[in-house]
Formats: sequence, C-alpha cells, structure tokens
Amino acid sequence: MFSYKNGAVSLLVVLAGCGPKFHAENYPEPRELAVAAAEAAASGMCSSAEPALRRVLFELPPRDPDVADVRLALAECQVEQKAYLEASRQFRRVSDDFPAHPRAGEALLRSGDALASLWRRPELDPTYGENAMSTYLEALSRFPGGAVADSARAQVARLSEEFAHKDFKNAEYYYRIKAFDSAIIYYRHVVQNYPQSTLAPASMLRLVAIFDRLGYSDERRDSCTYLTRFHPDTNGLADVCGTG
Repeated sequence: MFSYKNGAVSLLVVLAGCGPKFHAENYPEPRELAVAAAEAAASGMCSSAEPALRRVLFELPPRDPDVADVRLALAECQVEQKAYLEASRQFRRVSDDFPAHPRAGEALLRSGDALASLWRRPELDPTYGENAMSTYLEALSRFPGGAVADSARAQVARLSEEFAHKDFKNAEYYYRIKAFDSAIIYYRHVVQNYPQSTLAPASMLRLVAIFDRLGYSDERRDSCTYLTRFHPDTNGLADVCGTG
C-alpha cells in the first residue's frame, strides 16, 4: 500500500485534503489512514499521527504487510518523542515479524540505536547498553553483508569503547585506594573483553605497574610481552617495560 523509508513516505494513492494539519477522522478506512498518518509523521506531526498509527495497528491483521511500515512510522515518532524503549520494541517487531521486509535489517539496527540512547553515561547501569550491544551483534549475524553490517560493526566498536571506559574508571578508583586485587580484575576485563579499545594499552600499563609493585615478576613479564606484541606504539611502553 505504501512505503515508509528514511523518514519519507511514497504515496501509492492520492489522498485529497492532506494539508498542514492532520485529522485522523478524515480517513475512516485503515489503509488510507495508515498512508496519511505515516505521511503526517514524516512531516513532523507525530503528536497527532501517533494515535492514528496505533489505531491502524489495532484494525489491521497482525501479519498484514502494511503493518511493518506502520510500525516503522510509529517507532520513528517515538524516537522523536524520546520514548526510546517503546521505539526499540516497535523496530524489533518489524525485524522479527517481517524478516523479509526490505528494511528488516535497518529496523533491527534502529532497535539497537534506541536502546543505546537510554545508556547516556558509562558510569550508569549498563543494562540498556548491554541490550543494545546484543542487538547490534544480532544484526551482524542476521544481516552479515552490506550497509547493515557496516553500521552494526561501527556501533559495536563505539559501545565497546564505552564499556571499556566504564571498567577503566572502576579500575582507576580501586587503583587510587590501593585495592589492587579489585583493580587487576577490572583492568584485565578491559583487555580481555575490549582488546581493540583505546583503553586496552593503558590498562596493560597499569597492570605492569601493579605487578611490579606487588612483586609479581611472572605476571609483569607476561604483561610487557603482551604490550610489546600487540601495542608496540603505546606511549610510555619503553619506560615501563624497558623496551625500545
């Protein structure tokens, strides 16, 4: 019936009276209402379009092909209104219920984006960030090629940096208060789980310093070997490990 893509609606029917204001009562038939409401949403009239889109979802059969486009329009409105959790669920339903839809992969990505928007600061509860990461990894698995995979990889790298930052801050706190056992756990977590993050070399340098302080010669040697092999350009490596 219609296509809702990249915030724009391509109408396959011509609707009379679709002006700057949207009035759902002008469209008693659900498919016409779906087209008009999606167009209104794309034009920024989400406050009036959202109830209409919800009505269409109630009136159309759950597996009707038009439902996917209605959910996409509704989800974008919810993102605009910062209702990120509900938006994530709507995007997810498009991807899960309509896996052959041309925007199924993008919908899964947008579901992850909405979840990631709920985790704004690394020091806060990471649950939404973890759920976003799982969603991006799922997108990589289900849609391994093309733009979807490229975007998912970029988001995984971005979130990995955020998670590394969270663990590094925890490690630094324990390092400052000389709770070295706890600091070691968090520094190692950065290195093992986010080896490509910018904080992995800094975490290894801290581990070398702790092992040196505690007299753990074998662990110190192994850490220096790791740094020299995988992060040879780390600032301060020669001073700490005696390389160069």
